[in-house]
Amino acid sequence: MKTLLMALLLVGLLGISNGQDAVSAAGKSNVSHNAAKHTMNIAHRGASGYAPENTMAAFDKALEMKADYIEIDVQLSKDGKVVLMHDAMIDRTTDGSGIVDDYTLEELKQLDAGSWFGPQFAGEQIPTFEEVLDAYRGKIGILIEIKNASQHPGIEEKVAAALEERNMDKPNNGKIIVQSFDHGSIAHFNALLPNVDTGVLMGYNAEGISDAQLAQFATYADYVNPNHHMVDADLVSRIHDYGMRIAPYTINDQSRINELMEYGVDGIISDYPDLVGHGNAPQYN
Repeated sequence: MKTLLMALLLVGLLGISNGQDAVSAAGKSNVSHNAAKHTMNIAHRGASGYAPENTMAAFDKALEMKADYIEIDVQLSKDGKVVLMHDAMIDRTTDGSGIVDDYTLEELKQLDAGSWFGPQFAGEQIPTFEEVLDAYRGKIGILIEIKNASQHPGIEEKVAAALEERNMDKPNNGKIIVQSFDHGSIAHFNALLPNVDTGVLMGYNAEGISDAQLAQFATYADYVNPNHHMVDADLVSRIHDYGMRIAPYTINDQSRINELMEYGVDGIISDYPDLVGHGNAPQYN
């Protein structure tokens, strides 16, 4: 994990050129990676194939479907409150329009965040980060994605403070993970709360992920979570060799879910957590 790579980099300076050799010399992570393990079932923005994303309805559905984690997206409102929203604009998932941080929390709470998905969800509100922590802590894991960090200065500190206030920042807290496409944001968050697991998100890149990137990530991250189109058995093995885990996104096809499980991924991020459950059930005890 993070501390492993400090030793790994020292070994690299002594002339070990191959990342896998370096990890072997430094000592492997104590994480066990094997084909018989349970693959974490991560509900993308909640069970967003069945309910409006990033709402309590979607999170309740994920619980009902026995997901291991809900994945949520966080941004800041105009008045600096941490709220759940994936897009920079509110147009797609509410009856409002404009940029998230042009609205105060009180104004965001007036919006309908459910009707766009179906009339049965009319009146669903945009939740705050603290509301989600209070409602689901101890019931399900929470994978927190920091969105647009450069547009929301101080968001890392606010996420960290909310976790600290609830004693959710303790060592061996395996049910909280913080991730972002902004890798600098994750390095900063790791410095704030080093006992909370962190992850780097990777968009699709035909050139893949280099050993140099993995070595850098492992100094501050516990997970590498790439677009699933980048993932093959070799990448899974390399990430594991650097002492990290992998939970690719967003997979809504049963055959691909099964294939990724065969590769040994640690988690699957899906809009349909029941599909991940189906993949786990027949193949893993």
